[in-house]
Amino acid sequence: MRRLFPCPGDDGSASGTAPASGSVPGSGSAPGPDSASGPGADGGQWSIDALADAYAYPEEYGHRPGSGAPDTAPAAPAAPGVWLRANMVSSLDGAAHHEGRSQPLSSEADMRIFGVLRGLADAVVVGAQTVRQEGYGPPRERRAFARRRAAAGQGPAPAIAVVSAGLDLDFSQPLFTSPLVPTLLVTGAGAPSDRVAAARAAGAEVVFAGEGATADPARLPGALAERGLRRLLTEGGPRLLGQLVAGGALDEMCLTISPRVTSGEAPRIVNGPGVEVPVDFRLAGVLEEDGFLFTRYRRTGSRAA
Repeated sequence: MRRLFPCPGDDGSASGTAPASGSVPGSGSAPGPDSASGPGADGGQWSIDALADAYAYPEEYGHRPGSGAPDTAPAAPAAPGVWLRANMVSSLDGAAHHEGRSQPLSSEADMRIFGVLRGLADAVVVGAQTVRQEGYGPPRERRAFARRRAAAGQGPAPAIAVVSAGLDLDFSQPLFTSPLVPTLLVTGAGAPSDRVAAARAAGAEVVFAGEGATADPARLPGALAERGLRRLLTEGGPRLLGQLVAGGALDEMCLTISPRVTSGEAPRIVNGPGVEVPVDFRLAGVLEEDGFLFTRYRRTGSRAA
């Protein structure tokens, strides 16, 4: 894996190869981008710690000095006290999935980053349709993140927060029956009362974000932050991400660009109501492996939530 941006040498180093695999979070010495951890001129495979440092949340949302610094100071978050990032993959021609699933667009490196982003989050926010299509199961505890999560005051694994209006979900699935931490259902106060009762009977926690029948995307991050879930990650799908963008709730986009062309009628990664004025993001980082580009963009300025 190679770091393409910030450009190699911007921090005084001479190359963009992988950080050292033996780096320890909180050691006071962030891994340098010129210390290779794998064979070959392309930099080799980055360690989990190195990737976790590269994707660390801003300091006020759990990043600790000495565990890798963000590239530059982030914009003010869309919702005070909470940071919401998205992780999505897109084909070269802009498709968000192939035949309903994102896996055909992914790669081994993409899945490593997927796991790291989950390992850093307090909660993973996902739409009900994505849960059904992708067959979501409960997150598991990962030893590689145990010390980092404990130091950040996090539980053993992120909670899954499913956004749904009608709560039309199969509550007999492991996501609800055997999660390591309780699964959350985010909806509006006007959601069907019988489905709310069924969700609670299955062990899920129901979070109301807004007074209507559906969750208000602008209020969703704050509703989760009230439960101590401030480092949020959304994995979509495209419709949910479109709602979050339109609601001014998205702070950061982690986008994998796959070197594959699908054609077809798949939606873009953001597929929702239009915004009156395009939302500006700035490039924060780019990694590359096997032709896949792993980009990070952070919203510029501040938006009213």
